[in-house]
Amino acid sequence: MIVHGGQPMPAVLDRFDADDGPGLPVRDRALVRAMVRTTVRRWGDLSWMLDQLLARPLPKKAAAARLHLMLAAAQIVFMRQAHHAAVDCAVTILKSDGATGGFAGLANAVLRRLGRERDALIAALPVEANTPDWLWRRWVAHYGADAAAKMAAVHREEPPLDIMLAPGAAGPEGAVPLPTGGARLASANVPDLEGYSAGGWWVQDFAAQLPVTMLGPLQGKTAIDLCAAPGGKTMQLAAAGADVVALELEGARLARLGENLARTQLSERVHMVEGDALAAEGQYDAVLLDAPCSATGTLRRQPDVALARRPDDFARNGALQRRIIERAAGLLKPGGRLVYATCSLEPEEGEAHLAFIAEHLAQLTLLPVEGVAAPFAAPGGGMRTLPFALAGDQAGMDGFFAAAFQAGTA
Repeated sequence: MIVHGGQPMPAVLDRFDADDGPGLPVRDRALVRAMVRTTVRRWGDLSWMLDQLLARPLPKKAAAARLHLMLAAAQIVFMRQAHHAAVDCAVTILKSDGATGGFAGLANAVLRRLGRERDALIAALPVEANTPDWLWRRWVAHYGADAAAKMAAVHREEPPLDIMLAPGAAGPEGAVPLPTGGARLASANVPDLEGYSAGGWWVQDFAAQLPVTMLGPLQGKTAIDLCAAPGGKTMQLAAAGADVVALELEGARLARLGENLARTQLSERVHMVEGDALAAEGQYDAVLLDAPCSATGTLRRQPDVALARRPDDFARNGALQRRIIERAAGLLKPGGRLVYATCSLEPEEGEAHLAFIAEHLAQLTLLPVEGVAAPFAAPGGGMRTLPFALAGDQAGMDGFFAAAFQAGTA
């Protein structure tokens, strides 16, 4: 479903954990989730390793068999599970299905060899093995080989947990403060952490916390968050004192935002609206557009994104973004401020829009990047974060582009 069906990994895993799911014990569910996450996160690396051990590529009809090989390989190589258990489980499953039974012997031989040669294969992994070839070439072209290699390396790692604190709230024990007023913890089961159920904080990557700071002081101002779900920036706007309209096209995502607003006790400052950003109306002091994009900047947290994207996505997304930017500009009061942001590493979904705005939206003035976002100011304007950059004194954040504009007063 994730690899060949293009379904987002979080949605698939949520269905797996649902009450009508497979009914596995909690410990077994946790293991399956870890196997899936590890296999997807290291998909390219595992594919490269298996290719070194196969005398010839598997035929197309062996797609299901290869998936079982990948899951077993993830356990052997990266989860350090007992080799014999992973091999026996994979072989048993393959034999149980007439469509895959013919590959059981091959799987047994390849996986046992993988266990013996694991360390040598890890040492020989090309830095680009875990990044789709076409995406790797783009990153080298746009950012240089060194930066591309650093991005590929950090995408192999499980990310820490970044949170944003509600006004007056303290973070969980062990949380390290971030310059935005948020905090960072080691990866953990979120609902079990101190302060979550009481609404003291919400999950939000450090880089995703920066665009709201570019809107300037918000106390007592009106704001609209276009494309509001999953809602971290909406809550950030409300926590900063703005009266917020949260606009979201998908009702289910808006409902989840409502649950988070209730948990964080910020509902009174937010009016939720189900609707299309291209049809947004009203006049506001602050407009935040976190535009729909490829999300290639989130691969540390959403490794399945690398498997779902295609080279022609970026031009199509860019065209839609320009239409929404034009609509967003029309929502500003005189002197109001617009922040355009995307969680993408692709210039077509970020920096390229600066020229479009300068040519077609003359009423907007590009503002310098100041405050906590200043260390990430891009040479051509706006802010650019890269996945390996420092958040405070710790490495790792989403890849974001953001730019702030001020409307004229005349």
